[in-house]
This record gives sequence, structure tokens and C-alpha cells, in this order.
Amino acid sequence: MKLGCIGDDFTGSSDLANTLAKGGMRATQYTGVPNGPADPSVEAGVVALKSRSIPAADAVAMSLEALEWLKAQGCTQFFFKYCSTFDSTPEGNIGPVADALADALEAHQVIVCPAFPGTGRSVFQGHLFVNDTLLSESGMQNHPLTPMTDSDLRRWLTPQTRHSVGHVGPGPVFGGQCAIAAALADQHAAGHRLIVVDAIRDEDLRAIGAAARDLPLITGGSGVALGLPANFGCTPGAVPWDGQAGRAVALSGSCSTATRAQVVHHAARHPAREIVARDVIEGALTPDALADWLMAQDGIPLAYSSADPDQVRAVQDTYGRERSAAVLEAFFAGVARAVRAKGAARIITAGGETSGAIVEGLHLETLDIGPEIDPGVPALRAAPDLVVALKSGNFGAPDFFEKANAVLAGS
Repeated sequence: MKLGCIGDDFTGSSDLANTLAKGGMRATQYTGVPNGPADPSVEAGVVALKSRSIPAADAVAMSLEALEWLKAQGCTQFFFKYCSTFDSTPEGNIGPVADALADALEAHQVIVCPAFPGTGRSVFQGHLFVNDTLLSESGMQNHPLTPMTDSDLRRWLTPQTRHSVGHVGPGPVFGGQCAIAAALADQHAAGHRLIVVDAIRDEDLRAIGAAARDLPLITGGSGVALGLPANFGCTPGAVPWDGQAGRAVALSGSCSTATRAQVVHHAARHPAREIVARDVIEGALTPDALADWLMAQDGIPLAYSSADPDQVRAVQDTYGRERSAAVLEAFFAGVARAVRAKGAARIITAGGETSGAIVEGLHLETLDIGPEIDPGVPALRAAPDLVVALKSGNFGAPDFFEKANAVLAGS
């Protein structure tokens, strides 16, 4: 293994593995830290953790455990993957985890770059944009767990880290690999350890990747990994895939603007049922009952708890934020287990926390990376008779669920 990656959720980890596989690396995604060694053929290992929204100390401990396993596999460079919308709070978890990994690796020029132009995320003058809108005005300010109310990554990261936060602006980035490397060295000399780097184009990300050839630690979204496979002598190629026949179901727990639009689009064409949070929390709806409904439908049935921010806040005010989230995640995991037991062969999920709960609920330990469905979302094989798609809430075209089913089925 050459490149060792640590992801703070499951959808983001598959997004990163997808980028590396398209770049020609033999990439595998692991659910949590494996108990044994990796297959010798794996060049890029992505350890997916469910650490984005847990207490910072726990996220640090999990990430350091993953780092030790990856080091034992022989990795020479490491990547900490977080969301391209920089999902975090002023307490963490991006800053504390980045600090801990940097300390463990003695890394002093640590790139911070969540840009992913293919999905509309760009960093300019230190500010994160979603298409032409500042992150703090994009809908992410309403995220139920990590509301993003400031688009200035330097300001948002500063209270999370023990170190000074630097910045490499568009001038050096547009100047290419050597200019970026020189700017990173200048920021390090000025006393900065975590360094936000601008990027608005894929060519910027490739140049940043080339400049990071000799850096032990890189952090960011999957976009900044575009340039890393070439550093290891890999070249892009088609990702092999065999489709999976059988029944398909879709499960959505994301409340993002993109996912809610996808739910509306899909519900007009396929069976869809809303999961009312109150019914789940009070026990009026069980996983088995919903699984029975899903498996009785034709087409690509969808069950969703996606709701607008006001509805989410009302549920949190009534039942508590942590209790609401935990009960819904356990419910989705139960539904996934039930539909799997009833013969589902293709499972499509939307939402990072939802996807993580389903992956853990199904005990999926290793995911083989398939072709890309939409930017940042690959097809994944979890077993000889099971394929899945794990979509971050903000990703995907309006017809994502239909597209995902087609790719998973190999049609």
C-alpha cells in the first residue's frame, strides 16, 4: 500500500476512493480499522470512520488508530478526507484530527483544501463557495449537526486547532506546482502549520497534488486527491464493473437542498414514502414494517426522512438533537438489514450519517470501488450478491436515484 487515507464518514470515503480509482490506483474502502493486513494488491487504502460528528477526543483516537494500521501496511503518504463543505463545528472535528495526525507524522506544511469543482465547491481567497454562493448562504447554514455559518475557512478552522492557520492564494496556485510548493514553504516559515489552499479548477487541484509529492500529510475533500495517483506512477483508466441483478431500494436521511430536490423528482416517478420522525421515535413505525412496504413495490421504491430545516428543528426541539439523530440512524440500519434479509441486492442511500448507519448496520467491512455514478459517488460492491451507492447529501443530479440504480445494475 502506498497511499493511506482516513475518511471522517462513509460517503466521503467512497468519494475519495472513487477519485483514486479513476486516477489508476487500486483502491479499497474499509469500514473502520481492519483486524488484519490489507490485500497486497491494494495501492490506496481508505479507512472509513464515522467520526465527523462524535466528540473530538473520540474522533482523534479513532483516526490515530487508523493511521497506525495504514503505517503498518507500508504507506508513505497519508490523506485525511473530510467533506467538501468542511462540515465541522468551532470545536472540531477537522482541526483536532488534523493536529493529531500532523503531530504523529511530524508534518509541518499541511494542506487544507476542500475544493471539488466537479460538484461546484471552490476555494477562493480562503473562502469556500458552493457554485456561485458562499457556503454560509448555500443551505449548509441549516445543517442539523454541523451548521456552517462562516465561509472563511481560516476563521472557521482557527478555533479548532492549536496551530496558526496560513493561506496560499490564487496567484501561486495559478502559477503551478513550483509556485505552490514555494508558497507552502513561505507559509511554513511564517509559522503556519495548517495552510488553506485556494482551488477553483481541476487543473489547480492537480498542481496542488504535484506540489504535495513529498508531504507526509494532506487534508481536504476528494478533489485535491486528483493529482496524487500520478505521484505514484499511476495513470487513469476505466474502472471494471459487473452489474448486480435483483431488487433495488433507496433510503434517504439527508436534509440537504440537493437531496430534497432528488426526493421530489424521484417521488413523481416511483413509489415513495416519507418516514415521519415522530412515528419512528415513538415506535409507531418499525423497520420491518417499512421493509415490507419497500419490497412490495415496483420500480425503485424510496423511503425518506428528508425534510426542510424547520421540520428538522421542530423534531429536535421536541425530542432532543442527539436522541433524534441516534434513533433515526438506528432505524435506517434496521430497515437496511430487513430489506437485505428479504432479498434486496441494490441499496442506494443518501446522506452521510444515514449511509454510515446503514454500512455499520449491514456489517460491510470491505467495499470494492466501481464506476462513477455522479461526481463524487461511485458504485460499490459489498458482497457477491450486494452492491450499494453511498451519496453525500449535497451530491448528485436530480435523477440520482435512477442513475444509481442503472449503474449498479450494469445497464
